[in-house]
Formats: sequence, structure tokens, C-alpha cells
Amino acid sequence: MNALTGEMLEAIADALVLGEGDGKIRCFVISGIPGAFCEGIDGSELAEFSETGAVTPATIRFMKTLATLDKPLIAAVDGPALGLGATMLFMCDYVVASEWALFGVDNVGIGLPLDTASSLLGPRLVGHHAAFELLVMGEIIDANRAREVGLVNKTVAAESVEDAARDAALQIAARPPEAVRLAKRMMVGDRRDAVTRISNEASSFATLQRSPHAAAALAERLRLLDPESSGQ
Repeated sequence: MNALTGEMLEAIADALVLGEGDGKIRCFVISGIPGAFCEGIDGSELAEFSETGAVTPATIRFMKTLATLDKPLIAAVDGPALGLGATMLFMCDYVVASEWALFGVDNVGIGLPLDTASSLLGPRLVGHHAAFELLVMGEIIDANRAREVGLVNKTVAAESVEDAARDAALQIAARPPEAVRLAKRMMVGDRRDAVTRISNEASSFATLQRSPHAAAALAERLRLLDPESSGQ
């Protein structure tokens, strides 16, 4: 389900940084595999969060890399986009989803802070009410609802997701690159706002873990993710 390990987060961040510096690359497309976009942070990363009382550097670097991209980022979403797999979409410029895509963020439910500046970008993109439904209440929404609130640009059949994302990328790549990057920069505004919010969200983890309710919620999630604990 493409749960994101620290190694994967570092690899994606490295690829995006290299692509930013390559004049031949004009647009990025991020996708999962058929039927599974990303189920969020891997259990090993969550365990490290719990042990250290802090969000891992790899996770923060990945989020801040997304926040500072000049070149457009397109997402091709088929199947579940959960946790960080959903909040990263707030950083994307265009999102194509299959008719079977699902979106959900349960950070609050497992005692984690919001991430990827979603506390800032979510209300901006989809409005406070829809953002509250998704980010605080932990509601799972389908592709139609995601398109209705503005999280998704286009829905297509599952077998057409990557082709539709690639078509959008080629359309963007055919336009004057300097004008595209300038337009994105002006539309996004001061990126320091998102970078600062990522830091603030991450720093709130230690505060949350002093709450017995939040600490217990994360401990229960880790227990469920540990194969050795199942059935006990």
C-alpha cells in the first residue's frame, strides 16, 4: 500500500531536488501502483516518532521539499490516499483520481499532529468545513466528494489515471517554463508560511504526547501494526 518509510521519503525528496535543478524537467508526476496510492507513514516511522518524541527528519525534509517546489507537481491517485498520502495532495498543483480513490487523514485519531502544512493549506484549498471534516473528524471521502470540495481536479477510470496525469504534465511542459514557474510562485504566495507551519505542526508532537489520550491512541495504533502483537 506504499506506506512511506524514511528511506522512501529521502529518495522522493532527492529525486524532486534533482529534478528542480534539471532544465530538461518541467513537471513532476507522483503516483503509486494500481489500486494503491499511499496509505501514509509506515509503522516503523510511527514507532520512531513515539520513541524519540519527535517527527523524523526524513519526514520533515520530504514535506518541506514539497512546499518549496517551483516546478508543478501532479498526483495520479488510484485507490486509498491516507494520512501523509492525502495531506501531500494539498501541496500538488493538479490531482487526477480514479473513480475508486479514497481520501482520509486520521492523524488526530491516533494522537498525531496534522502535517504537510495541511492545517494551513487544507482550509485554503477546500474551505474550513470540508477541511475540518477530513482533518479533524477523520472522515473518509470518495473521489466524487474530493472533486466536489476541490481536492481533486479530474476523475477518470482506474486504468486511465496515469495516462490522464501524464497528459496534464505534457500540457504543462509545452508551455513556457519560466512563465509557468512564475505563475505558480505567485499563486502559492510566500512559501515560508507553509515551511513554518510544517515546523509548527511537527513541534506540536511532543506536546501531544504529554497527553495520556494522544499517547494511548498512538500506542494502540502501533500495537495493531505490530504483527507479533496481533491476536494477543
